[in-house]
Amino acid sequence: MRRRPLAYDAEAARSHLLKADPVMRGIIKRVGPLAIEARGEPYEALLRSVLYQQLAGAAAAAIERRFLALFGGRIPRPEDLAAAPDEALRAAGISRQKASYMHSIAQHFASGELSNRALRRASDNEVIDAVTRIKGIGRWTADMLLMFCLGRPDVLPVGDLGVRNSMRAAYQMDDPPDAETMLQIGDAWRPYRSAGTWYLWRRGDLVTL
Repeated sequence: MRRRPLAYDAEAARSHLLKADPVMRGIIKRVGPLAIEARGEPYEALLRSVLYQQLAGAAAAAIERRFLALFGGRIPRPEDLAAAPDEALRAAGISRQKASYMHSIAQHFASGELSNRALRRASDNEVIDAVTRIKGIGRWTADMLLMFCLGRPDVLPVGDLGVRNSMRAAYQMDDPPDAETMLQIGDAWRPYRSAGTWYLWRRGDLVTL
């Protein structure tokens, strides 16, 4: 998947978090430099998000290879995927439900209702509103698209369990925080809540290791 520059300065984001939040300062000192990357195009990223849902990496990668083989080893054009029969996708190991989601993505892009260019130019809220109209695409997937494909700086996915659990431990809470509490804590990170989110994920990884 092709890498693209972030839409913001990673060092500026790290510097802001160091000054804005003493808890985050401790996490950053343990984790190190911000290494978040923007990759791919929205259409491709949405397809992969559906393919990899609820699957371990190796199994999802195998299904992805079989899926791409249906289209000559490449990501299919939206119109080609929209026209592909369910049976072909099922034969590649894609569930009936996921096949319907992938067809919905393809139809939205093939019709021109969505485009990579329009999503890159849209505001965060416009992106969320647009992609969650697609069958099977929810807010969490929209947040991941903003962070890791479009490279947006100020995303805090309050529905992410890993972020909630890491925030609970880092801020010494008895229970995982609700959305309102997460937003209150993350307010100090603005306009770089994406960086704060990434550091919470990495903190969780370090603790697990």
